[in-house]
Amino acid sequence: MPRRQFLLAIVLTCAFCFLLGAVFQSQSPPNPITRDIIATAGKLIGLDFSDAKRDSMRDGLKDQLESYTKIRKVHLSNDVPPSISFNPIPNGMKIDSTRKPFRTSPVGAVALPANIEDVAFYSVGQLAELLKTRKLTSLQLTRMYLNRLKKYGPRLECVITLTEELALAQAKRADEEIAAGKYRGVLHGIPYGAKDLLSTKGIKTTWGSVPFKEQLFDEDATVIKRLEEAGAVLVAKLSMGELAWGDVWFGGTTKNPWNLKQGSSGSSAGSASATSAGLVGFAIGTETWGSIVSPSTRCGVTGLRPTYGRVSRKGAMALSWSMDKIGPICRTVEDCAIVFNTIEGPDGYDQTLYDLPFNYEPDIVLKEFRIGYLKNDFDSVKENKANDDSSLAVLTSLGARLVPLRLPDFPTNDLSIILSAEAGAAFDDLTRSGKDDLLVRQIKDAWPNTFRLSRFIPAVEYLQANRIRYLVIQEMQKLLQGVDLYVAPSFQGDNLLLTNLTGHPCVVLPNGFSKEGTPTSITFIGKLFDEGRLLAVAKKYQDATGYHLRHPRLPD
Repeated sequence: MPRRQFLLAIVLTCAFCFLLGAVFQSQSPPNPITRDIIATAGKLIGLDFSDAKRDSMRDGLKDQLESYTKIRKVHLSNDVPPSISFNPIPNGMKIDSTRKPFRTSPVGAVALPANIEDVAFYSVGQLAELLKTRKLTSLQLTRMYLNRLKKYGPRLECVITLTEELALAQAKRADEEIAAGKYRGVLHGIPYGAKDLLSTKGIKTTWGSVPFKEQLFDEDATVIKRLEEAGAVLVAKLSMGELAWGDVWFGGTTKNPWNLKQGSSGSSAGSASATSAGLVGFAIGTETWGSIVSPSTRCGVTGLRPTYGRVSRKGAMALSWSMDKIGPICRTVEDCAIVFNTIEGPDGYDQTLYDLPFNYEPDIVLKEFRIGYLKNDFDSVKENKANDDSSLAVLTSLGARLVPLRLPDFPTNDLSIILSAEAGAAFDDLTRSGKDDLLVRQIKDAWPNTFRLSRFIPAVEYLQANRIRYLVIQEMQKLLQGVDLYVAPSFQGDNLLLTNLTGHPCVVLPNGFSKEGTPTSITFIGKLFDEGRLLAVAKKYQDATGYHLRHPRLPD
């Protein structure tokens, strides 16, 4: 080929390649991620990159955005957990695996009053004695509680769904079985209510929320199944703060039976209110950050928040996979032990559960116990300080050796981004679909805004917070080595959030009344998986004080 033709061919080829590249370039969408966008985003997470670094990040961030879009096309229902699990057990902790028979304190002879409504505030143990001795039938007891739910439920706004048909069928079966000598145990024939985030087959499970108020599931939650197997009678799905925050739900604000002008607190709002008002024999609640402790305090009842990994969450609304816990709300500590003994343990579904014994022995001697107390928190309490100080005095009078403690010093409140990030993921679709606008509370400090804010929590910071959480767990193990358990003012300082993050169990119970006449509480915190001793000690305190025997008077 002549040199001139050769050069012309090269020029034409280059021109063609240039034009071809221009065509492809024109078909590729421009990168929407600019250096200015990266700079602004960096300010949201406290990072400042140079222009050169921002330029280098553009293509990678565009790719990540495209990956997010593809991930979001995969449907994830609320019951799908992340494939990472939280482990609350510190290094070197040894857990007793010895199992002992479950036994409760003797109830003694229980007389049936002339007016059946007088048993509305009886303990589970007392009700069980009446049923077992056939002085009272489950149908009679169930109808009494159903009537009270119909009478007072609307005033307290504590009931979402009455399960009357199911309850009467379960009560009838309980009576037939008891009459035939097939007694299942202490909960056989006892009516109860469940927080409306536990699924019930064929009965609405609303999560207290407008977008889900017609929601139906085709299977009972594990906790509901276990209570049915024990012969308990489900009379109501009880109100909860919308998506487990506060006491406001799509039907109103759940009331405190001691003061109808006051909300019951939440998020186990209806469970605490109904138990306090004598509308159920006991109730089931849940806690992520105070949702058993807070309403139990407000309503003057006793609540158990078990160790993380004790009670199956299958069939329960997920809010925070590494913090959610299910527990009983009752009138007495021993009632909590009875219900917990029924609902705890592995179910083959919830992979976070531990197969460990629950050994409850009420016949303890407090002189043998070293009980810690958070001295700084007791000293700094302002409201109802006399009640908290009196709690320590009672424990001392019972022979307990009190040991001052101080919680490990970490930025505990800042670790709440763990809950926010997980909650944002649990309700990701609600945010992206815009259905968060349907939620009742639309203020800054409510779920819709919190879910949106969670989108700006970097994955790195979420993991860093969990690494600090690991350190907190190790330090709590050291703290508890010198005591059997400890007590704390229920809401002072970091204790409530810190122990929810570490997974420690607690019992909250009444310790007096405010000057306005509403209940106050004290909290006992136990070692991991040591609910047995925790409940036994709390029972000794409760028996010595008797505040749980006072009940609110509801207007007719």
